[in-house]
Amino acid sequence: MKKDLDRLMEEQDIDALWITGGLQSNPDMVYFTGIQHVKKADLFKIRGRDPILYHLVDMEREEAAKSGLETHSYFSNKPLNEYLQNNKGDLSASIAARMKEAMEEIGLTSGRVEISGMIDLSYGYALIEQLKLILPEIEFISFLKDSVIAQARMTKGSQEVEHIRKMGKITTEVVKRVRTFLQGQNIANDHLVFPDGLPITIKDVKGRIRLWLAELGADNPEETIFAIGRDGGIPHSSGSPDDVIALGKPIVFDIFPCEAGGGYFYDFTRTWCLDHASDEATLLHQQVLNVHHQIIDELQVGKPFKTFQERTCQLFAEMRHVTIADKNNTTEGYLHSIGHGLGMNIHEKPFSGITAEPDDLLIPGVVFTIEPGLYYPEKGMGVRIEDTIYLDENGQFEILADYPYDFIIPLINHES
Repeated sequence: MKKDLDRLMEEQDIDALWITGGLQSNPDMVYFTGIQHVKKADLFKIRGRDPILYHLVDMEREEAAKSGLETHSYFSNKPLNEYLQNNKGDLSASIAARMKEAMEEIGLTSGRVEISGMIDLSYGYALIEQLKLILPEIEFISFLKDSVIAQARMTKGSQEVEHIRKMGKITTEVVKRVRTFLQGQNIANDHLVFPDGLPITIKDVKGRIRLWLAELGADNPEETIFAIGRDGGIPHSSGSPDDVIALGKPIVFDIFPCEAGGGYFYDFTRTWCLDHASDEATLLHQQVLNVHHQIIDELQVGKPFKTFQERTCQLFAEMRHVTIADKNNTTEGYLHSIGHGLGMNIHEKPFSGITAEPDDLLIPGVVFTIEPGLYYPEKGMGVRIEDTIYLDENGQFEILADYPYDFIIPLINHES
């Protein structure tokens, strides 16, 4: 949580945080500022002090002020063209010169500074190279994973959890609408058709998903997985747009929207068969559902998350499925991790898979997914079931948005 930042900074010998980029779709920045209509800014958080925000464009000053932070406009007193004149038209050198002045204004002239944010890589590299030249007493630190901010963001406060819970309600409402839409269509030649007889495709369903999410105030930046048959047997196949919605073929429906503007995510999966299912697919679904429920029942406070990945592999192996523990490059059976943390990134700490660290623990405040799955692309099927879970301050595990686990979805209309 934010209250842990100064402690974490001290433990990792970080003197300040520098976060750059916009105040939308930029998780580390939005963590401090909320979602605001500011395209480019720099946030400086010196250990033991409140964050300060410098925005690039003066006409965004009122939007920046909505962050509730102390804010400054970089060029309100001295315009950018003066810096450009002094630096022979070099834009990166000019912006770096103004940043140096800003950092001197707040007393940040030496020490270890952790950098993060979302900007163009080329721009960021050029800017940091300039700053290293003119601020030689500062050591810029970056992390591939497990930055100070990532560690703080692993646990959520009550307000953050309410944002995620709201997204869960939006997500399950859209899932309900998709189910209702599918159930009400006509049937011809074992697939769904519109009243004019044209087949209903993956593309048609996804178009409605995007529309309904937008209507309910959510963004869909990473698309949706709606994959039928063989595609459902490849975990991250999003589905082929022109595939028709056929009866009796498993559909993996994995939906992970976020608040409009790049806020908190939700993550949710169900697997459906329309009208009927084969015995083999039904057994596969029942096995995944049993493991899903068993893992949730066995969750314990304080345990490393990877413990439950190991347990999942054990349970599936007992069912005679190949798992990632037996064969790390398997393309069938159980081949991913049991879950991941969730917040303003769809994947964040705590992790349960191969990249899990000792501090990836199930501790109060974490929000994470449980998502076992079995995949057999050559058999034309895959099954995954996923819920998002919150571990509250009292040590209770809560699914943040309940929804039925039905596998076979009955249809209203009969074959025409």
